Parts: sequence; C-alpha cells; structure tokens
Amino acid sequence: MNTLRNASRQDFGLLIIRLILAVVLLYHGSGKLFGAFGGPGLEGFSGWLGSMGIPMPSVSAFLAAAAEFFGGLAILFGLWVQWAALPAAFTMFVAAFSAHSGFDGQKDGMEYPLTLALVLVGLALLGSGRFSLPTSFGAKAS
Repeated sequence: MNTLRNASRQDFGLLIIRLILAVVLLYHGSGKLFGAFGGPGLEGFSGWLGSMGIPMPSVSAFLAAAAEFFGGLAILFGLWVQWAALPAAFTMFVAAFSAHSGFDGQKDGMEYPLTLALVLVGLALLGSGRFSLPTSFGAKAS
C-alpha cells in the first residue's frame, strides 16, 4: 500500500511539473510562432536572432518556437514527453548561453532559461508519469 501511495505522489509531482512547463512553453512558443500575448511572431523573433548573430535565423527561429510550442503541447498531454522535452531543453540551453549574460535573472541573466532547461532534462529522464493521455487509454506510463 505504501509503495502505491509513493508512486501516486511521484506521478502527481510529475503532473505538476509537466503542467507548469507546458504553460510556460506554450506561452512563449505561441508568442514566437504566432505573435500571441504580444510576442514578436516568427518574423520578429527571426530578426532578433539575426541581430544576435545566430546562424540561419529564420530556420533557427522556427525550430526554437516549434520546440517550445509543440513540445509544450506534448508535455501538457504527456505524449512523447521523453522526446519532446529534449528539443525544448536544447532551446532553453541556447537561450541561457546566447541571449543572457551572467546568472542573476533580475539582471537579464540565465537563471530562468537554465532552470527550465534542467527541469526539462529531468522530465526527459523521468517521463510523463501515470497521469497522462496515453495512460488514460491503457498505455504504460513512460
């Protein structure tokens, strides 16, 4: 009984982590892809990446925005979480080390994107847990 209770707590913990990561990724990804929530849209994001010297800014902008938006959707529903988290984590690592200087998030440092990247790596290692769309249809938790 205690083992079942611990498993349920772990699955609930993974659900909480997935939900907040999904909200953050969907928010920022939709701003970059579609200009939602006052975001720059793909053209604006591409221009900003180009101004920083990021190679192939249009392709890079699309890949980063898609990793955030579609990765956020997958993480939200618990679909292919171990695979969806990796491109999103890569995107956050790139953001941390290219768009931010220093560590302090209050001074435009890498604290926030680095935290997101590492939590995404943790999620990639752990999987979605039992509270996910696939397990709702009888699949084994990843």
